[in-house]
Amino acid sequence: MSTSKKARRQFMQRLAATSVIGAGGISLLIQNALANGKDPLASGMHKITGDVRVNGVAAKEGMLLKNGDTIETGAKSQAIYVIGKDAFFQRDNTTVNFASGAAADVMRVLTGKILSVFGKGQRTIQTSTATIGIRGTGCYIEDEPALPRSRPVGAGDTPLKPTKSSRTYFCLCYGTVELTPTAMPQQKETYSTKHHDHPLYIHDDPTMATCMVAAPVSNHSDIELALLESLVGRQPPFPSEYWRTY
Repeated sequence: MSTSKKARRQFMQRLAATSVIGAGGISLLIQNALANGKDPLASGMHKITGDVRVNGVAAKEGMLLKNGDTIETGAKSQAIYVIGKDAFFQRDNTTVNFASGAAADVMRVLTGKILSVFGKGQRTIQTSTATIGIRGTGCYIEDEPALPRSRPVGAGDTPLKPTKSSRTYFCLCYGTVELTPTAMPQQKETYSTKHHDHPLYIHDDPTMATCMVAAPVSNHSDIELALLESLVGRQPPFPSEYWRTY
């Protein structure tokens, strides 16, 4: 066995020993990634837990995924899937749409939580609070759209109550981003990170002095990133001794 193949096998064995989805939860994914070596796995749904739907239809492991699809996970549900050179770990109560046609490089996080790794090339992620342009990136997003407005009981035609504004948690785990907040596009930032260096809360509130606020690293792990990268024939850009769970 060549040195590179041996190193990859050891890398994958470490993933298998530190399963991120419970006992045996990623064993088939590990086997498929090992079998494919540095080649990405085929585009499609590779792991389903609970209620997962593609364009409103119950998803199945092995189902082909493509641009134009909308993927939804219900309560206590999650999905791991590959589209082209990109891989995703979509958590519970999350809806994501992958645009098609002229907008095929656009991913819309409508609500919920998703960890993503992207191959080379420009991509755009749209959330309730920001437009996020990325290149060769790993990132984690939790999007919390504003709640529907409501009137007090028996209030008749009184004005609608103000509601909590939308908020997005965004961690650029590694790579380069151009981040434009919807509420204050003049505060656009372009930056790069190597290892979760600049996580943010992005608020859709123009009354704030700044709508982008420093946040802790939370709710995602380097092992999860390593798993996703392995599915598309890559490894994270940081060495395994730096792997952490947040």
